[in-house]
Amino acid sequence: MITFEEAYKIVVEASQLIDTETITYNRSLNRILAEDVKSDIDMPPFDKSSVDGYACRAADLKNELTLIEIIAAGTIPNKEILENQCSKIMTGAMLPKGADAVIMVEDTETTDNKHIKYLKEYSKSNIAYEAEDIKKGDIVLKKGTLIKAHHIAVLAEVGKTEIEVYKQPKIAVIPTGDELVEPEIKPKNTQIRNSNGAQMIAQIQEIGIPVNYIGIAKDTENDTFNKIKKAIDENDIILLSGGVSMGDFDIVPKIIENFGFETLFHNVAVQPGKPTLFSRKGNKFIFGLPGNPVSSFMQLNLLVKPFIFNMMGYKFVPKNIKMPLEKDYTRKNPNRMSWIPVVLTENGTILPIEYHGSAHLNSIAYADGFIAIPVGVNTLKKGEIIHVRQI
Repeated sequence: MITFEEAYKIVVEASQLIDTETITYNRSLNRILAEDVKSDIDMPPFDKSSVDGYACRAADLKNELTLIEIIAAGTIPNKEILENQCSKIMTGAMLPKGADAVIMVEDTETTDNKHIKYLKEYSKSNIAYEAEDIKKGDIVLKKGTLIKAHHIAVLAEVGKTEIEVYKQPKIAVIPTGDELVEPEIKPKNTQIRNSNGAQMIAQIQEIGIPVNYIGIAKDTENDTFNKIKKAIDENDIILLSGGVSMGDFDIVPKIIENFGFETLFHNVAVQPGKPTLFSRKGNKFIFGLPGNPVSSFMQLNLLVKPFIFNMMGYKFVPKNIKMPLEKDYTRKNPNRMSWIPVVLTENGTILPIEYHGSAHLNSIAYADGFIAIPVGVNTLKKGEIIHVRQI
């Protein structure tokens, strides 16, 4: 059995950078940039007003100003601003020649239809100057960026309508177990609904990757073999849940070995999720996650997601916040790293959720995150500052 830190290192180092492809910017949400993106223009492309107001000369603000023109956004000013003159200007409109200030409408009074007076002390120009944000040729998005909505806005702003991104790996999901039925079926006798398949698919879809759902593999060598073979033939990464522990019907490790996969680790000193398996054959990878739902959820989040992101050229950094513990927390066995679900309280603290073990799926239904308790530590004290890994 290896430590969680060792397992994480093995997973990240085993991942292989995938090929790239070119796609349109408006289809790039949740993809990873495989190139630096540069601006093809200065931003702003000209001096422009940042408010609705009057373009004028700062030296004239103590005097009455004569209105000579109205400048709308998207139009070119017709007149130069001379002494004691101003032009009414809209937000984003081009600054007229001669102006070095824009005063806000609400800071003025109109003395007649052609004249205004400034009522305040001058403090700032309210001008967005040409190229003050971006110069032509500047890198606006770096290689390895995970593209979100605000990145797409930047791509649109600089006219980068086609981008090079890393391809997405093909991923298959196979829950295993005779006891499983799909969620639409009401369980009978010893059956349980297949929650693992649902959450595994959802976690991969959160990354923005479609999933090839193979279906439930029964606890027979024939059915498990056929489903794993189909997954290997059609995918780069195979995610299984169940069948990887030490029970009489835990046949997954043997079948994976028969396919020629090398098992890089099988057991990890972590709770929940000890019976986690990771195997490799060339550029194909298999994760065997535990059958208990909290365990499979956690290990997919902790090990599989970083592996997938690393394949696509993205350095995954989980969202962590630091908060004090609401009350003392004690666990019985400090021999493994433990991950405990917590909620964020109105008091600005974190509170561990009542947790009965890795089959207690409802314990994470309202969790805001998880905290890690290191090996050898069995007590956390009230007020202690703890890292919370957000879900």
